[in-house]
Amino acid sequence: MAAGAVATLVTLVVALEAGGGAPRKLPPELAAADPGLFTGWGLPVSRLLFDAAGVATVGGLLAAAFLLPAAGGKPGRAGARMLRLASVAAWVWCLAALAQFAFTVSDLVGRPLPGALTTRNVSNVLDVVPQPRALLIVAGVTFAIALGAGLARKLDTSAWLAALALGALLPVAMTGHAHGSGGHDLATVSGGIHVVGVAAWVGGLGALLVAGRRLAGPELVTAVRRYSGLAALCLLAVGASGLVNAAVRLGEPAALVDSSYGALVIAKTVAFAALAAFGLAHRRATIRRLAEAGAPAQARRPFLRLGAAEVALMGVAVALGAGLSRTPTPVGGDDTDPVVGILGFEMPPPFTASRLVTEARPDLLFATLVALGVAFYVAGVVRLRRAGASWPVGRAVSWLAGLAVVAFATNSGLGPYGRVLFSAHMIQHLLLMMLAPILLVLGAPVTLALRALPTGVTGTTRSARAWLLRITGSRWMRLVSHPAVTFALYALSLVVLYLTPLYGWVLRNHLAHLAMMVHFLAVGYLFFWLLIGVDPGPRRPSYPARIVLLFLSSAVHAFFGVILMMSNEVVGASYYNLIDRPWGGSLLDVQQLGAGFAWSFGEIPSVAVLAALFFQWARTDERRARAKDARLDSGEDDEFEAYNRYLAGLAKTNRPPRPPGSS
Repeated sequence: MAAGAVATLVTLVVALEAGGGAPRKLPPELAAADPGLFTGWGLPVSRLLFDAAGVATVGGLLAAAFLLPAAGGKPGRAGARMLRLASVAAWVWCLAALAQFAFTVSDLVGRPLPGALTTRNVSNVLDVVPQPRALLIVAGVTFAIALGAGLARKLDTSAWLAALALGALLPVAMTGHAHGSGGHDLATVSGGIHVVGVAAWVGGLGALLVAGRRLAGPELVTAVRRYSGLAALCLLAVGASGLVNAAVRLGEPAALVDSSYGALVIAKTVAFAALAAFGLAHRRATIRRLAEAGAPAQARRPFLRLGAAEVALMGVAVALGAGLSRTPTPVGGDDTDPVVGILGFEMPPPFTASRLVTEARPDLLFATLVALGVAFYVAGVVRLRRAGASWPVGRAVSWLAGLAVVAFATNSGLGPYGRVLFSAHMIQHLLLMMLAPILLVLGAPVTLALRALPTGVTGTTRSARAWLLRITGSRWMRLVSHPAVTFALYALSLVVLYLTPLYGWVLRNHLAHLAMMVHFLAVGYLFFWLLIGVDPGPRRPSYPARIVLLFLSSAVHAFFGVILMMSNEVVGASYYNLIDRPWGGSLLDVQQLGAGFAWSFGEIPSVAVLAALFFQWARTDERRARAKDARLDSGEDDEFEAYNRYLAGLAKTNRPPRPPGSS
């Protein structure tokens, strides 16, 4: 481990020197704007510490929640120890974020520390540059994680903290080199996917190496097998997102060999290929040996040695990433076109139907979600078929059709046009909130998962199926699926987003824009699951109550559309004036067109849902009638016999007393 840490630091220094990101003392004529060598070296070193602490925190929390032994909903000894280590790592992460914030302010204002940290300098930097704001957000979140991990005593808490730690990786990862330049919409998402994949991959293996020496044989085998599946997903995510990042920041293939940044990208690619080879060796040799031998000492040693070498190589890759963060990219920010700085791409040409195809632009987040949705669903169906069970074709078709709608709404020309035309954005909204959820809900993915996942539990670790049942039956799920809460989320989303200044801010912030689109899909799925879902969950309202909710939701959409059509105030006017679209009519005309879509579109999905409700209602009554007939035929539920027995009981209870001496 110590050798790996030294190799990581050496790699960082070499990467900075080779890439041109190493600090240099400025000439005397520029000394007034020199932050000093302390800041120059403090930035990359604090970034490396920031990344390493984040990886350690994520790995410890993931291991405690999902990999290591547990009993009675609580982590075992190894899991509890991992939570303590994760708490320490989170404290380091928090301090590294604050240190990096201080160094960043010093670098931006051109003053050495501590004199750079004046109230005026800090305020100016926070107003203009997004990364320092992201660092303060991370510092606050990691402070909460450090406290929570130190106090956590349940698996559920560990899982929530792991999710929070993964989220804490995103603010800094999604700001930086490509922020505000051409392609930043792709670079920010790929950067987020990349850092999450690296943290889970590296952190998970590091946690296994720390805990592996103290685990019993079967427990270690279970933990390693679970990590192996996670590592395979991370390998794909890191590789694909790394390619996108390199393409956006290099600009053209020639820059791969003509620039210092390209040389570091090549070095990181070599490290990635070596890590993939290590993973393949684990799958083919050490994991199989562990399983066959029951993980005695002689079988553990190859796994631990190979894992330690892999973690050391991962540290080198992380150091290369930290060096890349300080290396100038061949593609810089586009200062000549403010539209590119806001959107990440040039203003698209005037809208036509054919340009839904020709102007298509990938949305990496939703493309990833769609790909995973297809892969996992198909894998579940295949597993059922191999086990001799069947799965309705209609459900599979409905699920795949719903994913196709999501892909069209986010990865076709609607993506770029939705950023410049309110009417196109409203079509996206309606597809994601009203059409795709209906199809996805009817696909019954949770039911498929519960049938396809193994029912047994290996050792004492909570299985994936047990986690799914825990989620569907949780108090949180009962709360959000309550009809009043679900309808409030569905209806108030329109009011809060479009009738407040929030809409303009969301469109200017790419991360917030993605969160808005995910919110549309999630709230729509929850609402239509409540109405027509077949997956298990908390108790749903009666069918008449569901029909009332459906009509209320249709009325809300229609009322919202009428309000926008009658309004003379443009929603998100500051944003649309900023991008200054030169074609397509006035802002008010485009808004009224989008309002017309909102007013009229809901009728077709509502009719389809109403038909599904009546069909499900009729089938429910039919099943109840058949069950009742079966009980009557078997004599278990004969109403006449039961009534006769009731009368006989009354007669016996009310029989007058016998006279004395009677026999």
